[in-house]
Order: sequence, then C-alpha cells, then structure tokens
Amino acid sequence: MSSESRAAYELLATDGSARRGQVTTARGTFQTPVFMPVGTRGAVVHLDAGDYEHLGLEVVLANTYHLLARPGIDVVEALGGLHGFSGWNGHFLTDSGGFQIMSLGRADRARQVPGSQDAMSSVDDAGVTFRSTYDGARMRLTPEDAVDAQCRLGSDIQMALDICPELPAACEDVRRATERTHLWAARAAAAMEAARRAGTAGGQALFGICQGGVDPELRQASAETVASMGFDGYGIGGLSVGESRAEMGPALRAATEVLPVDRPRYLMGVGDPARMVDAIAAGVDMFDCVLPSRLGRHGTALTPQGRINIRNARFARDPASLDPRSERTGGRVPPGARFSRGYLRHLMSVNEPTAGRILTLHNLAFLGDLVSDARAAIEAGRFGAFREQVNDVWG
Repeated sequence: MSSESRAAYELLATDGSARRGQVTTARGTFQTPVFMPVGTRGAVVHLDAGDYEHLGLEVVLANTYHLLARPGIDVVEALGGLHGFSGWNGHFLTDSGGFQIMSLGRADRARQVPGSQDAMSSVDDAGVTFRSTYDGARMRLTPEDAVDAQCRLGSDIQMALDICPELPAACEDVRRATERTHLWAARAAAAMEAARRAGTAGGQALFGICQGGVDPELRQASAETVASMGFDGYGIGGLSVGESRAEMGPALRAATEVLPVDRPRYLMGVGDPARMVDAIAAGVDMFDCVLPSRLGRHGTALTPQGRINIRNARFARDPASLDPRSERTGGRVPPGARFSRGYLRHLMSVNEPTAGRILTLHNLAFLGDLVSDARAAIEAGRFGAFREQVNDVWG
C-alpha cells in the first residue's frame, strides 16, 4: 500500500510506552487513547446521533456483517452511506465482520470439521461461507467483498477481513487462522489500492489486523508480517476472546513492540477498565467493546467504585446518584448524576426501557472519562499512578 497514511497519527506525549496522540483522517481529527462505542446495526442500542454528540463521542463502530444482512449495503449506500443513514457526522469505523462470523455460528460444534470454525461457517483460503443469523440465508464473504462493502458503507476507517479463533484453541488452529489472516490482509490491501485508483474509496483508511492467539512469538511474527504491508493503521485481534488477563499481556506487548510507531494501534473488543489501562501502558491507542451498552441494558453501571447492579434490593430507597462527581468539561452533567439509584432500580424492576438508555449513557460517559483521564495522566507523566488507581478498583 501507499506509504502515506489516511489515518495520520501524531504523537503528542508519552509516559513509558503509553501514548497520547491524535489521528487525522479525511473527515477530521480524533484524540487518543479513544474508546469507540459499538453501534452494530448502525446505532448504539437505545441511542442516536444526538446522544453521540451530547456524550462528545469521536468514533462509533458499525458492523459490516449485520448491515450486509439487514438492511443490505445497497440500502445504506442509497441513503447516503453510514453518515447520511444515521445522521452522525463524526467518525465511523466498520469492522469487516470476521469476528461475528465466528461468534454467531457456535450453535452446532458437534458438526465442526477441519478447516471450518463451526457448523454455521466454513473457511477456505478464498473466503468464508456462512449463514445469516437473521434468516439462515447462505452468504459468502471474501477479503475483496469486505473492502467493497465498507467502501460503499462510507465509513472513515475500515478493517481487513480476518479470522478470529476463539480461545483456548489448538496451536495449529491458531497458526492456520493467522496464516489465512495474512493472506487475506494482502488481498484486502490490493483491493483497497484498486478502489483508490478507481476513485471509490472516498478517502477511507484501511487497517490490517494481526492475530496469533496468546503465543508471543506467533503474535510478534504476525504483527511484523501485517506491518510490512503498509496499512494505514493496525488492529490487534483475537484477544479478550477467552484468555486470562495474564495471558493477554505478553501477547499484546509482543505486537505493540513491533508495530509502526507512526500508525494508530487498535485493540479490538476490549472495554474492561483494567484491560484498557494495561493496553494503554503497552502502547495501544484505540478500543471498542459492547460491554458498556450491554451491561447498561441489563442493569449494571460502571462507577468509580466498580460495577453495581442497580436491580439489587438495597438500592430501592437509595437517593444517591450513580455518579456524584461535579460537572465535567463543557458544562455537561454526567448522565448518571441526574437520577437516584432508587429511581433507576424502579425503572429496571418494571422493565422500563428508559432505564437501559440512562445506564448506557452513563456507562459510555464513564469510559469516555476514563480515556480522557488517561490522556491527561500521560501528558502529566503520572500514568503509572493512574493505572494503579484504576487497578485498585478494577484489577
């Protein structure tokens, strides 16, 4: 690929290996470290573009697998791409769908055969064949298809199609998935170059993804291989998929130690505060996860004291808010500061969807504050102390 990045990374401060920077795309600039909420089907559950703006979000995820199935790429493209479709003018990052193909097809492992991830999806060197989680329709996705679909969706950053093995897995399975990921990465890079020459890429950045499970040597080799292809940025995939936090650390560092320092690094699928600060300490810039919205929908809030389940009977008469902290930047009251725990418990108890919405807003604000505080700590040269504080609660 071209040596000129469509997601130009500017390093603004360091503290050890922790990095504070900013990424500039064709759409604009966002600050790192950054947490990106997951809007799988084109929206974070319970929220819309106005909520993203109120929260000060800079990047939101959407998923190619789900949008390919419903409503279809043609529909999103006809309605102005993801930005016009959703009314959101900030950055969109689209995942290629490789993880969903793996995770949504676990139903019948008894029929698993060599070369396939499960009964619902079969992988070969050319691509992956799978059945839609919506209607069971047979679908096919190749690295080239994934690039084309994401170009048409109009995201600002798109991800190359990869294979994400669920851990624990046999060493040979992880190695095979890693090798195919490299094969597909090279094809995705070529497809993006062709799209840019044809003028259909719209200034999009393309990130390659390294795999390798929890084997530091394989992980380092994968990162070196993918980095040699000259992507605009790099995803670190296949972690936080069943391994322990202790196993994740060495594998993550094996990747970040060899990935280019002038490109953004994105740890995929991580939203736990302890793992996030560990990863920031290892030099990661970008994170995404369904955790804050999924927990919120089911009554769990992320707080400075850790997780709390608002359904617990002890909150029935509790007048305290979820977040008693003072107003944050911009004069905005944190979403959890307005409502008592007793009120939120009542809403959850009667299955009022408003409760899930409030808790989702609160949890996203909490993680937004976490990465903002991490940026400030790196700038001040006190990230180590900040990490210890986070781990005292979440470790």
